[in-house]
Amino acid sequence: MNIVCIMQARTGSTRLPGKVLRKICGKTVLEHDINRLKKSNTINIIVVATTTLDQDDIIVEIAREASVTCFRGSQDDVLSRYYYAAKENKADVVIRVTSDCPLIDPQIIDSMVRKFIELRNKENIDYLSNKIKMTYPRGLDVEIFTFEALERCFNEGCKPYEREHVTPYIYLNPDKFSFVNYENNNDYSRYRWTLDTEEDLKLIEIIYNNLYNEKSFFYFEDILKFVLDNPEISKINEDVRQKELGE
Repeated sequence: MNIVCIMQARTGSTRLPGKVLRKICGKTVLEHDINRLKKSNTINIIVVATTTLDQDDIIVEIAREASVTCFRGSQDDVLSRYYYAAKENKADVVIRVTSDCPLIDPQIIDSMVRKFIELRNKENIDYLSNKIKMTYPRGLDVEIFTFEALERCFNEGCKPYEREHVTPYIYLNPDKFSFVNYENNNDYSRYRWTLDTEEDLKLIEIIYNNLYNEKSFFYFEDILKFVLDNPEISKINEDVRQKELGE
């Protein structure tokens, strides 16, 4: 079974332009993303999926320097970008993450992959996600699905938000797909650890400045302990609103 993690990345973000190129502790956000994904024990191939725009040449260069695969596709039709990236890399199972999540946790990814395979074998599910009902902090979002499900999305999804956000055609069509939500034992969805604004960046910088060490590694539990011990830092971005589908 070929498990391919595809991470979409571009420099043209609207709320915080060039956010994946911002540096934290001497490395770009994209480099941190890749390094954290490399800690996974279940991912066979990491693919950075970017656009064909000249401005995203730098994304290709970072991926090359990090020795991971890069795929270039449509700027706006992200679903097609995922589909062709998955097809080119002969994916059986696709893991979808986004490059604005420099605190993504490889242990959560591995636990979810194992759960997906277990449920796939027992119940033939198409999709597993921890974001249908949020219990993890925003920024630890992981979606896992079969290549067949992705191909059906590609062929049948036609609404703009279905093309831009890749997976809505799956989780908004329970009559067509079998899916399961992956939940944490405790609800930490009140925390926002993703990168869309300067406030988000400030919070993530504080976390990295206190936990990051090139010789060791920090995980979800380490971040959680830090924010619970320092509750004031979560106030930095508590008013930032997550964009809705279609925005």
